[in-house]
Amino acid sequence: MKAYIFPGQGAQFTGMGKDLYEKSNDAKNLFENANSILGFRITDLMFAGTEEDLKQTRVTQPAIFLHSTILATILGSSFKPDMVAGHSLGEFSSLVANKTLTFNDGLILVSKRAKAMQKACEKTPSTMAAILGLDDKIVEEVCSSINAVVVPANYNSPGQIVISGSIEGIDIAIKILTAKGAKRAIKLAVGGAFHSPLMEPARLELEEAINNTTFNKPVCPVYQNVSAKPSNDPEVIKANLVSQLTSPVRWTQSVLNMISDGATSFVEVGPGCVLSGLIKKVNREIITESASFGI
Repeated sequence: MKAYIFPGQGAQFTGMGKDLYEKSNDAKNLFENANSILGFRITDLMFAGTEEDLKQTRVTQPAIFLHSTILATILGSSFKPDMVAGHSLGEFSSLVANKTLTFNDGLILVSKRAKAMQKACEKTPSTMAAILGLDDKIVEEVCSSINAVVVPANYNSPGQIVISGSIEGIDIAIKILTAKGAKRAIKLAVGGAFHSPLMEPARLELEEAINNTTFNKPVCPVYQNVSAKPSNDPEVIKANLVSQLTSPVRWTQSVLNMISDGATSFVEVGPGCVLSGLIKKVNREIITESASFGI
């Protein structure tokens, strides 16, 4: 069985999607449609913007979503997922790929999500940090022992977990986790504490938008970040998508469950190959590849 996976924020690079735009009329039309929906020419920033341009949350999230969903669309009949999953933002891409959301509705939700998250970041100074070389349980116990906001945010692979919270909470956690033997404990260059309670204002804003959007029955199950389990029910998918902003991304658990349910190969759809690398850390025997369209 083949699983298609979709990357999240951090996979962006200058020039992303330009090859698709130039080689496919269908891709070009979708990109131009996106420019109209967003109200600015995101293609200019994707194809020729600076690194700083692409780091803006309002640009980063729709840019990665567009690269992934347009690539999946123009793959046509060769795009045959038995299951899908996406890392954080990538979950929205996966829901367009498996027909739960239309392209337009997915883009609108991603744009609203990006703006809501940006507002939440500006409201409370916060950050994230990558912790390498410790068992998840140790990281969880340390986070719960700190009298400040700090929680596990991304379970990326065995021995690689990202924590999220207030600047004070992250600083304390880094000191303790380093003392407990973490190989590395590094603050990330992000705008705020994604997948933590500090995203509650964004969650409330996104919940309203999601509840006002039509979700269709998917053509294949999506393994969602919140539960790491397959979902086919549009109402369950909605609820999990709302919870995602303040809950951890259970990527390691999702990959293990997909393998347990029969996935023998994973195809990464979108910029970069970060997820393929994480999957190899979960299971070295699994086949991974990156999707491409005549390039």
